[in-house]
Amino acid sequence: MTLRAHHHYPSRRSPVVAGNMVSTSQPLAAQAGLSMLAKGGNAVDAALAAAITLPLVEPTGNGLGSDAFCILWDGTELHGLNASGRAPAAWTQEYFKGHDKMPFLGWDSVTVPGAVSGWVALSEKFGKLPFEALFERAIDYAERGFPVSPIVATLWKRGERNLAHLPGFANQFMPEGRAPAAGEIYRNPDFATTLRLIAETKGKAFYEGEIAEKIEAFAKEHDAAMRVSDLAANKADWCGTIQQSFDDVTLHEIPPNGQGIAGLMALGMLDHTPLRDLDADDPRALHLQIEAMKLALKDTEEYVGDLAHMTRVTPASMLDPGYLAERAALIDITQAQDFQTGTPPARGTVYLTAADESGMMVSFIQSNYAGFGSGICIPGTGIHLQNRGAGFSLDPSSQNAIGPGKRPFHTIIPAFLTKGDAPVMSFGVMGGPMQAQGHLQMTLRTQLWDQDVQMAVDAPRWRVTGGLSLACETTFPKNTLQALKDIGHALSVEAPDNAFGFGGAQLIARLDNGAYAAGSDPRKDGQAVGF
Repeated sequence: MTLRAHHHYPSRRSPVVAGNMVSTSQPLAAQAGLSMLAKGGNAVDAALAAAITLPLVEPTGNGLGSDAFCILWDGTELHGLNASGRAPAAWTQEYFKGHDKMPFLGWDSVTVPGAVSGWVALSEKFGKLPFEALFERAIDYAERGFPVSPIVATLWKRGERNLAHLPGFANQFMPEGRAPAAGEIYRNPDFATTLRLIAETKGKAFYEGEIAEKIEAFAKEHDAAMRVSDLAANKADWCGTIQQSFDDVTLHEIPPNGQGIAGLMALGMLDHTPLRDLDADDPRALHLQIEAMKLALKDTEEYVGDLAHMTRVTPASMLDPGYLAERAALIDITQAQDFQTGTPPARGTVYLTAADESGMMVSFIQSNYAGFGSGICIPGTGIHLQNRGAGFSLDPSSQNAIGPGKRPFHTIIPAFLTKGDAPVMSFGVMGGPMQAQGHLQMTLRTQLWDQDVQMAVDAPRWRVTGGLSLACETTFPKNTLQALKDIGHALSVEAPDNAFGFGGAQLIARLDNGAYAAGSDPRKDGQAVGF
């Protein structure tokens, strides 16, 4: 990878280069992770300290009631962890009778939170420092307070407008009767108490003990389904990765129930196009990527669900080389199209990244789904719960149909690149349906077009939104936008700071000398830090 002193995209940031690295979407979380490396911890310790801090300092994107996924290079091989939670036992088709779609907010969108189980699993298997040490910065920020960062403050205000009526939200997130403004100090002592219980019991209090009992009690108070038995049944799974190669580089994703397979499918289709003959910002190069992603998303939306229930169409059939070539043949370089779902052959998904001088690299993501998630906050705990249940389908014939103990379709996905048997880059692009699309764009910009990690992050992005509809950032040149319109894309142009519209990327690439280069998205408050 080439490092450049000057970029031709709007950001003035340069890649951060160091032997130990943390890159996150919020500076205090990045510093929490870096402090673990300074204590002699490894990349897993750093990633977890950052992940534990983020629910406090960036509650607009994740919380203690989140899910999480991780891809980890341990220095020798790659590992994948699925720490997404499942539906409560009471969530049958009958439970949602009378609904035409899954609720998006409130208790009936809340699945079991999996992130805490992921923290425990990662620490036990790969961590170097005591589990309790990872909580020190987050507990200190919760008790003494921290100044709210600008972009988080903007999203917090939006949450106030939309969620203040939901149980527990105003008490937890509107301490003065309103959302805190940028720079104001926010404290959450209940969050600190909960973190201590999680640390002392290695998560058992969250899933079986005092915290679980408080979650159940509040659920019962609102006639909701969640019970201690649902929480106690939770388990994070070491699931490996699925992958797709493009020339000499391989993109790795977590297997379904996540949307990462869409990025793999699009990359596989692009192998059969003239993309390699085009420059990174050529409108035709953008068009080919957009069309491949539209095809991939059609299939992902139709077929992806809990892996244990994907009996009709499997990940292997969706990644079948012949099928991807067949789908790629539908792409017309001169015309945008509204594609239909394909038929794969019948045969037997807040982002942070960390790396250390030993060679360990961690790609980690956790999220509430819709900002503050369900809007449900458990009194006296500092916990706000995700709304991942909104990802289920109420169509009983769907592979993603609602059912007791099932995992829903997930948007959050970490990514990892390898070349041969060597690690290349740990990265992610948080932001709902943007994520697989962002993975494709980051992979091609860094690997095919040799852009450094910060340049790739700074580059303008596009986002497929359905049918012929395409959203593009205002930072694209006007002639590029016009060229896309001319070939049939129904274009909308949005500012790069449009909430999660174009995502927030964090990238760490391994250099040939063993050091790292990191890029952090200027669309977020975050930073890359290292030593």
